[in-house]
Amino acid sequence: MSDSTPNLGQLFQQQIQNLALTRRASTMRGYRVTAHRFLAYLRTSAPQLQDVAELRRDPHLLGWFRSLAEQQPPLSPKSRWSYLLLLRRLLAEVAAAGYPVADHLIRPEDFPPLPVYLPRPLSWEDDRRLQEQLGRSCGWEAAALLLLRLTGMRIGECMDLPADCLRQIGPDAWGVHVPLGKLHTERMVPADADIRAAVARIVAVGAGTVTPHSANFLLPRPAARSTLYRRLRAALDQAAQQAGCSAPITPHPLRHTFASEMVRLGVSLPALMLMLGHRDIRMTLRYVQITQVDLQREYYAARLKAAERYTVPQLSASTGSAAAGLSGICQALAASCHMLEMYRRQTKDDKISRKLRRLGRRLSAVESEVQKLKTNEK
Repeated sequence: MSDSTPNLGQLFQQQIQNLALTRRASTMRGYRVTAHRFLAYLRTSAPQLQDVAELRRDPHLLGWFRSLAEQQPPLSPKSRWSYLLLLRRLLAEVAAAGYPVADHLIRPEDFPPLPVYLPRPLSWEDDRRLQEQLGRSCGWEAAALLLLRLTGMRIGECMDLPADCLRQIGPDAWGVHVPLGKLHTERMVPADADIRAAVARIVAVGAGTVTPHSANFLLPRPAARSTLYRRLRAALDQAAQQAGCSAPITPHPLRHTFASEMVRLGVSLPALMLMLGHRDIRMTLRYVQITQVDLQREYYAARLKAAERYTVPQLSASTGSAAAGLSGICQALAASCHMLEMYRRQTKDDKISRKLRRLGRRLSAVESEVQKLKTNEK
């Protein structure tokens, strides 16, 4: 390495400074920790390595992967996955800047498999008890937690709601405006009477606690944002205990509970994705719990619809003496015309529909002729 060429640590520092121009502070902390850990490993295992061109998959990268897997206490698969992802991005930025970086230093098979957890919404009983308890409580914290449950917002989004978040978007349509959040997107969550009442409670009860920090926010901020978070968590713990919930409750399961409830009430997945503020519907699917009860209900409802779709009115046969006369024939023809027309309206095939229409006209003509015979017979 020449004196003018930056070493690996300097290259990482340059790229981190560049990424900081477009990334969140929390994201950049991850980049800095990753770079620090990787460079600390190299100083111990390969102290002579300074030039990025000398970096090799084996032994440098594979050795670091092993050190992460063997760390005590063990790192979670998600943490190891995140370290690999961020280091790969840093190396890609270094290569894009024109420095010689070997290809395929980090490969897809190097990433540890992430555990797939089932969504954890509240049980129906715990959800009912918690909502009733929050509705009985007097503080603005309880109203904020109820708003969290009724809208499916992230707790950070709820904490950052503007004072004028409740917007009228139609003659009888309201929405809660959720500002730019975790994914740098904003959205409007539909607001029914219960949601509007929760917002009104926050405004009314929290009016006496407004400080210069909270003038522009819906929720009062007695101090720092972290203090508000701890206050809401404490209020949720207290409400769950007073409601007699079966287990401790954290804010995020309220979001899962909202998503599962919306699906059971018939909200489509694309609409739910917008309400939750997701960019990918696969993430929305992860939030929804489909129980065996739900599967049974959906299955039998679908079978019932399938049966109704192909149901054709049955023509009841008369057994009386009139069935042999012209009156019975006229009744049968009229019923047949009705059956054809009902079936024609159910079919989606235009060609079949046209044929049924022609057959119906012919039957109507036959019925008219029989009616004439019946009249002459009298």
